[in-house]
Amino acid sequence: MPKSAKRRKEKAADFAKAKLKLGKGKQAPSNAIDTSFKARSIALPSQSIAVEKDDSAPTTRRKLSLDDLLVNIKHHNPGTRKDTIFGFRELLDAHWELIDSSLPILVNTTVRIIGDEDAGVRKALLSFYSWLLPRIPKEDLVPHAPLILLFTTSAQTHIFPEIRIDAVRFLNIFLEHFPEVIVSGWDTANNSHGSRVLEGYLGVLSAGTITGDAEAGLPVATSTASVMLTPASKLVVLQSLSRFLEAATRFQSTSSTLEDAWFLTSSFNTTEAYIAFSQLLQPSSTQNSSPHKAWSSEMDPEDDVSPVSSSLATRASNLSTQLQELSNDIALCRTFCEVGASTSSGNPFVVRLAKTLHPTLISIFLDCAPVVFSPSSSPPETEMELVLAVVSITRILYGLIIQESSPILSAIDELQTILGYMAPFFPFYSSGRKDVKTEQVFQDLNLTYCDLTSRLVLASQTTRSTPRQSTSRGKKERQLGRNASQADRVQEYVLQILHEQVSSSQLVRALTPTAYNSLLPTVWSLLNYSGRNGEYLERSEELLEAIVEHAAKKGSKSALKRSTFNFVARLVLLETDVHYQGAFQFGTGTEVNKMIEEWLSQLPQVLWELGPSNPSASESIVLFLLRLLQRRSRFIHEQTLTSLQTRFAPYFHITHPTRGAIRGPFTRLPKNGLALPSGLRRRILDVVILLCTHGSLSSGTILRDAVDSALVDTEEAEYWAHLKRDYTSRR
Repeated sequence: MPKSAKRRKEKAADFAKAKLKLGKGKQAPSNAIDTSFKARSIALPSQSIAVEKDDSAPTTRRKLSLDDLLVNIKHHNPGTRKDTIFGFRELLDAHWELIDSSLPILVNTTVRIIGDEDAGVRKALLSFYSWLLPRIPKEDLVPHAPLILLFTTSAQTHIFPEIRIDAVRFLNIFLEHFPEVIVSGWDTANNSHGSRVLEGYLGVLSAGTITGDAEAGLPVATSTASVMLTPASKLVVLQSLSRFLEAATRFQSTSSTLEDAWFLTSSFNTTEAYIAFSQLLQPSSTQNSSPHKAWSSEMDPEDDVSPVSSSLATRASNLSTQLQELSNDIALCRTFCEVGASTSSGNPFVVRLAKTLHPTLISIFLDCAPVVFSPSSSPPETEMELVLAVVSITRILYGLIIQESSPILSAIDELQTILGYMAPFFPFYSSGRKDVKTEQVFQDLNLTYCDLTSRLVLASQTTRSTPRQSTSRGKKERQLGRNASQADRVQEYVLQILHEQVSSSQLVRALTPTAYNSLLPTVWSLLNYSGRNGEYLERSEELLEAIVEHAAKKGSKSALKRSTFNFVARLVLLETDVHYQGAFQFGTGTEVNKMIEEWLSQLPQVLWELGPSNPSASESIVLFLLRLLQRRSRFIHEQTLTSLQTRFAPYFHITHPTRGAIRGPFTRLPKNGLALPSGLRRRILDVVILLCTHGSLSSGTILRDAVDSALVDTEEAEYWAHLKRDYTSRR
């Protein structure tokens, strides 16, 4: 059988000669052996025979010392860098004594990877800093703050958005441990730490910068304006910005007294008068007053720097009031000099910052509000927290601006715009789940909206007489109408909170002292606004009754007792101050007056229940009664005086049917001795002698006898005898 063509070709191929082509090299034979080789070096610096290792040095489970870890942190492999950070924590956790000598080099090495391009490395460093920084004293961290902020602000402007977001997370950690360094110079343009951090926030939010026209406050667009952030990333930035602004305003404040009742500032003719009034009820333990010295027959030439003072309150009431006011003016002169300039003129930087953030805040709120306040679904957690962050930033910025005596008109319009977008959803209720966190967020939103509305109403009253050429008369009337409508809705919500009414659509949470204090500006603006508008006087009476009733129902051990007492006491003392020029006045309504008188009559019982457990709260009550008696308030008449005298007697001494004579809580109060004549015990005796002076003779005799029995063999017996001698001479 003939062979196939395929077999013939294969057989001929074994003897065919390959033709060489131009440019082609000679091919190697098929049976050639490749003898080439490659060599690579392995660097093992930790196993070098040229370096002597210290076997006594602390190491990790992988036998890596601190020096080895400092070398590996610069490794090109992200996994090695991340494992090195874990090694730092493992080594320091087992050998914390290393931190004393290695803190500078540790900080200098780790801050350089804040902007690391690997997400795992940044996450590990965040966890390491969260563990390390709380364990280091603040005074040891502050010297390293400039270096830390240098790399953090650099990461805020990184080309990758995820690195900028992680830089904000690092700032959250640093704000917890050295906030005063981070916010220093935030309202200046001198390239300080605070200004660079703030510019980084605005760049991440694509809000522009605040280095534009100082007059118009026009923002300048940044190079990152095209970056789109996810809702979760926006939440991280806004929450951090809120913490930054809160810390900045906290360290910028020079007087905590001004912040306690700032809403009363515009109701006094001078800032000094307001400061003096705000400290009428301030306990001596919180005042930076000059030291007192007991009287002696001879002067010690080496100890004559302390002024001699006395709390004798038996002079004429008008003279006592004048002396007290003069003493307050002298004591507060330094405070007035410090805060007077800051409260008389606004901060243009904050105005420009608010204008810069205004479009961004409105945009984020409008994006999130429909899903958060939807009546058919539960609010998403991220969007809900975003709305809360927007409202918090609005409160901080516009609260600073409107708190000034002459707020900027453009800022008032901006706040009016923001509240206009929020008004359709107020009051804010959750239609879905009703867990504790969600209800707390919605309560914070409601309280913040009330606070912003009260600030807007107060600012509208301040600027109502200011001419505005660009605003037509019709627009003014529409704005006033919107303010009145918002005030009505806010008052309904406040009444519901004070009456502790439970709605079917929400779970009303109990008020905390912080929440109650945040509600006070709202209450005051409603009371003051009603005083300027006759048609709102009836509703003002209703709100005032709710305030007094709420304060009277709180027991002496309640966390709200101190806050409720301070506010009602200030309202009662307002009309006795000659410098007060506000619109609010206690009306002629018999119901409110009766409630105030009943509230006054309960104060001796509150003192009894407090006993020696809370001397600061007891002193505030005693100071209030002392000021009220000195100033001859219209609530102090014969019936009230008799009730106070009768209820004060058991505070000193009672006669039990079976146990006999028992001393009251007065004898258990802290003993201040003769070195502090303005102590709590002597202040109470001042109140008693004034009650005996102005009250009925029979009730006064019972009260004096009770005091006599309580002061037997005490340090205050001589002081009380002097008060009685002066009382007898004036009788």
